[in-house]
Amino acid sequence: MLVRCTPKVTGKKGDKCPKCGMDLVAISNENQAKVAVALTMEPQTPEAGTLAKMTFNFRKNSRNTLLDISHEMKVHLMVVDESLSWFRHIHPEEQADGSYTISETFPHGGKYFLFSDFKPQDAAGVVDKKEIIVTGNAGNDKAGSAPKFVSVVDGYTVALENGNDLKTNRSQPLEISVKKEGKKLAESDIQPYLGATAHIAMISKEDKDFLHIHPMSGKSFPIYAEAQIKRPGVYRIWVEFQTSGKVHTADFTVEVAEGTEVIESQPHEHRGHHH
Repeated sequence: MLVRCTPKVTGKKGDKCPKCGMDLVAISNENQAKVAVALTMEPQTPEAGTLAKMTFNFRKNSRNTLLDISHEMKVHLMVVDESLSWFRHIHPEEQADGSYTISETFPHGGKYFLFSDFKPQDAAGVVDKKEIIVTGNAGNDKAGSAPKFVSVVDGYTVALENGNDLKTNRSQPLEISVKKEGKKLAESDIQPYLGATAHIAMISKEDKDFLHIHPMSGKSFPIYAEAQIKRPGVYRIWVEFQTSGKVHTADFTVEVAEGTEVIESQPHEHRGHHH
């Protein structure tokens, strides 16, 4: 299951999302773009520790389709190893033929998952998942499955304050505090990054379910978002935020419990770029 997660946002066609400013797009069969994503690797079987080139073609009716800019980029590519110990958020560059390329060095051998998040023109956003095999010595599962609600990165202490209270079948907050030298940071202390306060990726250990979440303004926390998680289990979370021109990546591990299913009451839901 691939999910681009958002709190419910309603409105009319042509309205802007009040959270992130993106155009609202009606959910319907007509705007769910049928785009085939083709990936070419050079070398065909990449080797750990060696630079590999990835080429993506986003095709509709056998031709590369035009993509809209979404959060300052046309393609957001999240790459993780199978154990979810290693994470990259990178941005393939558009080529003259309409393809998108990026090079990356994979740290160890094994299976990797590539999630490309993009928005075809005049259509809703899409997330595609690919699997590749990298040759070389296997890595160690440094992340494990034990809960981790606090991450220290580049001198910042980042905490998922409600990490022990996440459940399925409900819209719920992700409340993230940030401290530097014991001082709590406010949202104004964090620089916008790719058109948002921060970027959050959430992937399940078992099925590799993926959520790409963009925070909104929150008075109590410098990084605040809302998420709807469909399946219970252990998830890894990466939070990217920027200060003084540098991007920091904090990571967490949470266990999402089964929650009581909530029956939806609004039949005419619209979504913009999903948060």
